[in-house]
Amino acid sequence: MKLWYSFLKELKLSSKSFYFYVEVVMAAIIILVLLVFIPEQITIIQKEYINLDMPDNVKASFIDTILEEELDGKAEEVELEYGDTVIMADLYEVDDSEIYIIENREDMIGLTKVDRPMIGAYLTFDESKGEILYEYYLQGYESDRLKNLYRIIHNEDLTEMAAIAETVEVKALNSGYNTLNSREIALPSLLTFNGSLMGMFIIAAYIFLDKQEGIIMAYAVTASKVWEYLMSKVLVMTSVTLITTLAITLAVRGTKANYLMLVVLLITSSFFGSSLGLWISSFYDNMTKAFAAIYTAVMLFMLPAIAYFIPGWEPFWMKFIPTYYTIQGFKEIIIGNGDMNFVALASLGFLVAGTLFFFASNYRFKKTLTT
Repeated sequence: MKLWYSFLKELKLSSKSFYFYVEVVMAAIIILVLLVFIPEQITIIQKEYINLDMPDNVKASFIDTILEEELDGKAEEVELEYGDTVIMADLYEVDDSEIYIIENREDMIGLTKVDRPMIGAYLTFDESKGEILYEYYLQGYESDRLKNLYRIIHNEDLTEMAAIAETVEVKALNSGYNTLNSREIALPSLLTFNGSLMGMFIIAAYIFLDKQEGIIMAYAVTASKVWEYLMSKVLVMTSVTLITTLAITLAVRGTKANYLMLVVLLITSSFFGSSLGLWISSFYDNMTKAFAAIYTAVMLFMLPAIAYFIPGWEPFWMKFIPTYYTIQGFKEIIIGNGDMNFVALASLGFLVAGTLFFFASNYRFKKTLTT
């Protein structure tokens, strides 16, 4: 009963604080961005820088192939810059790419280093074999799968490969998966930011506010237990996170998400984030001193969100960052019929880790409550 009373009191006090409205306004901004500023389908136009070092007749044939897909049916002469160098190039626009034919190989390499396009390639013609040879300039973040694809498509007969592919029997283990539009794809990372990351920051702010106003000093002489005070803060953050995250998900995904597992993951991940925020705040007297530690934690936890939007970049060490599992879990949930076993295991992990941080915070606050 003391915990329930403490929770209701904290909820009432928090609803009048600045940080409560920060959470609500942040949720409103996320909904606005997703529904207004992010289109349902985003068409990504990729740049390709190509240098053709081959006989004129072969070069003309290669360009004719590109012109068959060119939107205007003709090339456009454009200026490109890298450093102090200005060069001319022929631009061919197709459905999903801008292909720049560059006369000088060194210019192509220089532009590739600066602009980091999807493809930088040097093409030559082997007269003895009668085939075009491709030399790609990669950026370093390409996946092994993409590199292997480059090797295969130019070393095997494509007609033969297509014939073989048609004979391969493909069985779908689960054909009921839903496709996500651009807004829904962006949802998991934003839910992670709104949930565990904001919770970690705001609960620390609440603790420092209580220290500044002397509430913790007064609390130290009451009969209530320290863990009840801390848990009431966690419950407040979890409640606010549940309300705002459910509102965001309903606005974007409607009834297509698995809301039961969403609530489970929200509670456990919010508990983890809030407990971590409590633990960090136990080492500092005010937000100014704790800012560097909290900022570092937030930046570290945002790395999986960056990897989420760059499928070709997912180093192994990324899986040691907790938000990797939060983002993947939210993705499985909003699909509706995703891998709920993954979500359940991730939730269990957050529950265990959150409990450890909560006990560590309780131990720390018992020793530093009045300091």
